[in-house]
Amino acid sequence: MPSLLPSEPSFGTSGGRQRYKNFSVPFPANLLLKRIVHSFFEKLHFMQIPVVRFNRDASAFSKTLKARVDAYFEESGRSRKGDWRLHIKSIGMIALFFVPWALFSFGSIGGGMWFWIAEIAMGFGLAGIGLNVMHDANHGSYSQSKKVNNVVGRVLDLVGGSAPLWRIQHNVLHHSFTNISGLDEDIDTPGILRFTPDRPLKKIHKLQFIYAWFFYCIMTLFWMTAKDWIALYRYKSKDLIKSSGTTFGKLFGELVVTKILYFSYILVIPAVFSGLSIGQVILGWMVMHAVTGLILASIFQPAHVLEELQFIEAEAGAKISSTAVLLTAFAALASMAMVLSPACNGVTVFFLFQ
Repeated sequence: MPSLLPSEPSFGTSGGRQRYKNFSVPFPANLLLKRIVHSFFEKLHFMQIPVVRFNRDASAFSKTLKARVDAYFEESGRSRKGDWRLHIKSIGMIALFFVPWALFSFGSIGGGMWFWIAEIAMGFGLAGIGLNVMHDANHGSYSQSKKVNNVVGRVLDLVGGSAPLWRIQHNVLHHSFTNISGLDEDIDTPGILRFTPDRPLKKIHKLQFIYAWFFYCIMTLFWMTAKDWIALYRYKSKDLIKSSGTTFGKLFGELVVTKILYFSYILVIPAVFSGLSIGQVILGWMVMHAVTGLILASIFQPAHVLEELQFIEAEAGAKISSTAVLLTAFAALASMAMVLSPACNGVTVFFLFQ
């Protein structure tokens, strides 16, 4: 099959400028740990969301891609929704998270080696829930039933996140504006991390290939504790909550309830019934999240930081070529496929047809 990706794509613009850049990850000089921590919290800001519009161009690329996608499903006879294999995998991933939790929470395995093995297993289970269960459900592709998708998607709330906020961040901002600076939150990071050439280049970035792994380890830990609250107020200020069909008050109430539920079973119940110290329970929880963060970052960050990828700069009022964004998303998926292979074909097919 001939390649659909030109080596040097070039597209016209209307009403604003676009910039396409090959991006190499730079990693500049040595600074103190104090500056690293200070930069992380100082640069944690509310992302400004420029208003951009897509040109409705029906290029040969998008037409060819859509035709080949339709032909794939028609010829293979496969459904665009999940089947029994995904459902069995979901049971396995959920069990991998909750069974080890139950074993140490009620004192069945004590606080020795098996406790740490259980926490590591939970980390794999949590990553599996994110990759296989809540992700597909919140994309509406887990089941033919909308109700089933909504219920299964809420598994994210059960493990500490927020399905409605994730759908805004991922389905709306990330998939609609892949690698567009100022819109895709996956590349909108604190100043100490640089995932786009539009960010200022600092000396500390020379060491990013070393210290980035620490931030990957705390990625889901930050998500469960602070990220959802920050996102809630940011999306309110950008009027993204109303457009998603819900209200700020409803989401705020849901967050209060689900966060209390999560921290009650993940920390309080083990501290009360396991016989372990609260310090060991918290440390085990952090180890679990470190495992999950490393797994998720190793799979998804290549979609943003490899040299072959392109970055589009969004400007207020600008019109962006929809083909350019599609090519950017396609290249990101191709990069991710190198990590996910041989399972990459199914992932690529799924994303391109949403």
